[in-house]
Amino acid sequence: MAGNPRNGRPYRRLTTQQRALGLPCWWCGGEIAYWITGPEAGRHPEAFTLDHAVPLSLGGDLLDPANARSAHRRCNSARGNRTDHRRQPIRASRRW
Repeated sequence: MAGNPRNGRPYRRLTTQQRALGLPCWWCGGEIAYWITGPEAGRHPEAFTLDHAVPLSLGGDLLDPANARSAHRRCNSARGNRTDHRRQPIRASRRW
């Protein structure tokens, strides 16, 4: 596939479906600011991002709904490609 697959229709569809679920962050358990959209969402730490349970760098499927998770932008970035099952998901009670 040429170009960035995250710019394609299947990825955008999966992101829209995951966002519509309105789930809390799978990493910290906190409420996600789903109302933040557009360019601001690309910078705001509380905004929604599509995360993957099995990181793409470790063979996770970009388009598999079973691998899709809702996360804060901050949590997704902080997690990186960690797969330490003792810490996944954290479900911490603290707020950042």
